[in-house]
Amino acid sequence: MIRLARRLAGTTAVCVALGAALAACGTTEAPHAGPPAPSRPSSSATPPPTLAPGPGGAAPVFMNGPRTLGKTVAFTFDADMTADQGPRAAAGEHFDNPALIATLRRLKVPATIFMTGRWADEYPDQARSLGRDPQFEVANHSYSHYAFTGDCYGLPTVSAANMKSDVERAYAALLRAGVPHPMPYFRFPGGCYDRQALRAVGPLGVTAVQWDVVSGDAFATDADAVAKQVLDGVKPGSVVVMHCTRSAAPTTEQVVRTVVPELRKQGFRFVKVSELIGETPGHR
Repeated sequence: MIRLARRLAGTTAVCVALGAALAACGTTEAPHAGPPAPSRPSSSATPPPTLAPGPGGAAPVFMNGPRTLGKTVAFTFDADMTADQGPRAAAGEHFDNPALIATLRRLKVPATIFMTGRWADEYPDQARSLGRDPQFEVANHSYSHYAFTGDCYGLPTVSAANMKSDVERAYAALLRAGVPHPMPYFRFPGGCYDRQALRAVGPLGVTAVQWDVVSGDAFATDADAVAKQVLDGVKPGSVVVMHCTRSAAPTTEQVVRTVVPELRKQGFRFVKVSELIGETPGHR
């Protein structure tokens, strides 16, 4: 077992919009089956870069890379699924998007996938494939996509006492699915966090990864409008948030086919989040 040992910088409270919240229902406490397994970050010989520690041991927040080190952009995709959506998946609803992943592979676009533990439990073969493909890196998006603050787009919430164990439970699910080196990066469900949430996950050594470009693909039906929003928003060092859940983001694969060649035409190079963090002053 490898322990995440980095402590991170605190920030002020903030809640960043996804454009539309992913649907969730059920109780306000994430189901918990026994004691959580400890988290395991990447066990590669060279640890992935994270941001430097800060006062109080709260997790730091990363939003974008340097603007002055060339035209790089990181595409990130949230693989969302709540603990109580199993019956919907069993009834045929698709929370995965194999066509999107196939397009990213065909276009040779590296990406960072923020995966909920519940998604990994539902689609272990896909989780394993992504985790073992060097084109991608898999990071933590909580276990059940329950919010870490109140009033986060209607999402159920995780209590402060269970925030750390929820992240640990997600890491355990990723490892169980066959992701060999989950990254020490965490994305808050809905992008919602505050000081309490940052302090709760700080002991795990994760860097909280947000974004500076909201694609607006959640529940969107107009792929051209989403593509325009991405193209209008991208700057050197940008982090773009999108989704790889067919039922909640049906246009994303088409958006990727549109924006990738255009961004390359503009001189952008696609990188993973880890590369942007590694270029950021103060990283470890």
